[in-house]
Amino acid sequence: MNPAIIQRQWWHNAVVYQIYPRSFNDSNGDGIGDIPGIIAKLDHIKQLGAKIIWLSPVFQSPMDDNGYDISDYCAIAPEFGTMADMDRLIAQAAQRGIKIVMDLVVNHTSDQHPWFIESKSSIDNPKRDWYIWKDAKADGSEPNNWESFFTPKAWEFDVSSEQYYLHLFSEKQPDLNWANPEVRDAIYQMMHFWLKKGLGGFRMDVINMIGKPADYPDASIFDQGVAGWEHWANNGLCHQYLREMHDQVLQHYDVLTVGETPFTTPLDGQFYSNPARNELSMIFHFEHVSIDREEHNAVKKDFNLVEYKAIMNKWQTQLQGKGWNSLYWSNHDQPRPVSRYGDDSDALRNRSAKMLGTVLHMMSGTPYVYQGEELAMTNKTFHAIDEFNDLMAKFHYQKMIARGISETQAMDYLNTFSRDHARVPMQWNAEQYAGFSTTEPWLAVNPNYPNINAEVSYADPDSVFYHYQNLIKLRESEAYGDVLVYGQFELIDPEDAEVFAYSRTFGNKKILVIANFTGAALTRHYQAAVQQQVVNNYSDQVEQVQSVLLQPYQALVLDISSD
Repeated sequence: MNPAIIQRQWWHNAVVYQIYPRSFNDSNGDGIGDIPGIIAKLDHIKQLGAKIIWLSPVFQSPMDDNGYDISDYCAIAPEFGTMADMDRLIAQAAQRGIKIVMDLVVNHTSDQHPWFIESKSSIDNPKRDWYIWKDAKADGSEPNNWESFFTPKAWEFDVSSEQYYLHLFSEKQPDLNWANPEVRDAIYQMMHFWLKKGLGGFRMDVINMIGKPADYPDASIFDQGVAGWEHWANNGLCHQYLREMHDQVLQHYDVLTVGETPFTTPLDGQFYSNPARNELSMIFHFEHVSIDREEHNAVKKDFNLVEYKAIMNKWQTQLQGKGWNSLYWSNHDQPRPVSRYGDDSDALRNRSAKMLGTVLHMMSGTPYVYQGEELAMTNKTFHAIDEFNDLMAKFHYQKMIARGISETQAMDYLNTFSRDHARVPMQWNAEQYAGFSTTEPWLAVNPNYPNINAEVSYADPDSVFYHYQNLIKLRESEAYGDVLVYGQFELIDPEDAEVFAYSRTFGNKKILVIANFTGAALTRHYQAAVQQQVVNNYSDQVEQVQSVLLQPYQALVLDISSD
């Protein structure tokens, strides 16, 4: 009997490739990646097998937060190209069977957006209520004690009007007032503008933060992230607005929508992604990337595989037939997975990168590949705080120094977790600047690019690139597509702190996934009869698992179906 599955969708067996445009490929030699540069590399993504590109923001922006501060939703930033370039990208991708998903950043705008300029101009301006303005408390302090992701306080004082405006991120990213129906209507019209161009959907930036409570109460929880989140994250207003968005916009198009949703549980995942609720296709949760750190307190911890397995088991089983998972190791906000969870030494980098990819792609949900992950790109070593571009890195550094942490320890934290590791330019070849540009890039390339790049990967049939290509093909195959996309997930040996093993079952088809998360050889015992080896990141042939010797970072996918 097959597990309960929700209605099949075109994006269920597809893989998404995320592009951070500023760092992908520079076509005009200004040191900044651009849309024509992306078009020139579309065949890389087609060859990999991804059917969807998630494009981080390319909209008009002052670039205070690298494009996540938008000043015009219907214009392209000149450093990235023109609207004609964007139209050409959508068309060229479509010719290769690839859909473009754009970032929808509508919790906030730039402070240079005409809406905010008007809103700030006077208390009586018709757009004053398009943003969130509040009087100070009686003692002159901020309207409440909420914190921001990028600054200590979530409120900025405007001298001219003697009021505060809310910004959950930079003070240059004021939050929109979703309680105002005019704001929502303007956003919906903008979404129609883009979807009519043939987009494949939207990735919605911090979309679970758009619902703000009318009374703006003080935060009471201070040890679980940014103070105030219990009021503005995942509340009923957010779900109401998303259902309205579906009614006004999304129901008219066959698209993928994925919400970035910090502070979520699997139950939240059901609320957002169950098709009957008419909200989103899926969400990004952050539980599994929070194991080895307290991000907002800038505290480093050890990665705990038992905890990771418990989290993934929870999301896999609780969303089965009730919603949809997104699967990722990395994105533009996360460090490189091979450096974080694997081993980025020359000896084990490729092995561990393949292992991590195998573990992820064999689960149920839509996998996301971040640019360079398919090449096993690594974290870069930064030697001083002024080498970082990332606003969050600089904010965390200040917080750590203020707590009495040494500069050496603070730099160690950032060299492990900074978002800039993902934003270092893509490594295409061994030429100067890694083939990304003909001039010095906006962010320095990783010095290891002569040995780690796409050209080297293409030439090596045993490369991580071709391993990822094979994983993607399996999800689309007749033999294993259904079991990988819709099969029931069952965790094996949950307390094993070194090996992640699980099975997937759909009808009579069953596969066993075994992954060694260590750099040591290990022996394990499983009660299953191997019918066929499907994936192995080593060259040996595994024919039995009653006593199987796992090499360092070995990953196996075995067909254990019984007729």
